[in-house]
Amino acid sequence: MKRAIGLLELKNITRGIIAADAMLKAANVEIVMAQAMCPGKYVVMVAGDVGAVQSSIRSGTAAGGCENVVDEFVLPNIHDSVFPALSGCTEVKELKSLGVIESFSVASAIVAADVAAKSAAIELLEVRLARGMGGKAVVTLTGDVGAVTAAVRAGSAAIKDNGFLVDQLVLPAPHNGLRNLVF
Repeated sequence: MKRAIGLLELKNITRGIIAADAMLKAANVEIVMAQAMCPGKYVVMVAGDVGAVQSSIRSGTAAGGCENVVDEFVLPNIHDSVFPALSGCTEVKELKSLGVIESFSVASAIVAADVAAKSAAIELLEVRLARGMGGKAVVTLTGDVGAVTAAVRAGSAAIKDNGFLVDQLVLPAPHNGLRNLVF
């Protein structure tokens, strides 16, 4: 089986902790992240085999209560560049065209980043998750304008139908002064 990650995003912290406990008890998964996010949401990310991650997410949803779930996903093969972008440790060598995808949820931003990275030859810069942004999340990426345009379209399309897409943009030639503001 393939390695997978799953994420459960809940409306409140107490239900998030209950869900995290149930997720770990339900299947052979390891916790990648479990923490409070703005505005009082709780996010739990686990990794393991696909079936174990699916079982873990189902158990977390049941324990936390479906009515408390903001968003969730199971990604069987996450792109290698997503984890460095999540931790904000991607080194920006050159800012070419700039692409941005803004979402209403942490889970949808990670899905958008994964789809964008798989769809075109771009460099993920950062996946900024809900801290100080009222629960929103932002994906930033760079590359040649055609690749950035394709990646932003693909990533945005992946989350548009579920209502989590806030906005998107492609700046073909961003001013160098933006480099310090964006990253």
